[in-house]
Amino acid sequence: MSDYRKAKKSIEVSIGDSVRIVRELQELSQNDLAALTGIPQSTISAIENNRINLGIERSKVLARALKCHPAVLVFPGWDVESTAA
Repeated sequence: MSDYRKAKKSIEVSIGDSVRIVRELQELSQNDLAALTGIPQSTISAIENNRINLGIERSKVLARALKCHPAVLVFPGWDVESTAA
């Protein structure tokens, strides 16, 4: 295991990017996600394009529909090691 190297993050992912990536990985359109959540498609588009903030309540609703933890959407670039005390 001496050749093991930790993977380096090569791109920055915004909150909107994380919502889009998780949605696309589940093969959902914005319209599909809108139907699952009750959030208008135009709002989902605005979130994915970082024009409006996701917010706590919307993150919970989207996370339930996308079957992931809200932190996956809200903190896409979280680095545990750099914040450890």
